[in-house]
Amino acid sequence: MEQPQFDKNKLIEHWMDASDEDFNAMVDIYETKRYSWALFIGHLSVEKLLKALYIQVNNEFPPLIHDLLRLAERCKLALTEEQEKDLDTITRFNIRARYDNYIKAFQLMCTPEYTSEWMGKIKLTRIWIKKLMI
Repeated sequence: MEQPQFDKNKLIEHWMDASDEDFNAMVDIYETKRYSWALFIGHLSVEKLLKALYIQVNNEFPPLIHDLLRLAERCKLALTEEQEKDLDTITRFNIRARYDNYIKAFQLMCTPEYTSEWMGKIKLTRIWIKKLMI
């Protein structure tokens, strides 16, 4: 099925703006000590940037997936092993549809130190993706 026409630059800008907004929300949520939610929103900020990159690279709407590694592969990115591991870990922060026991275990894992470390990795991942879009 053929995709409808769209304004590529406007759609990319939408995803990038939404990513920036989520990144700022992640920082704000961290300050409230809701660490698992901060990482969840951090995942969304990376996902939205990858979807912007997907549009730029593939000239079509991004797929309706949340797996960051799969999105990166569909953007035709050559990833290092470390980047693959980081994207896989950040994908696990997408806790919205998880079972209660998984969410509880994830919340216990999200100490201030762990969350701060992964927020830093999310920040670096976003910088890397943005550089690819120049």
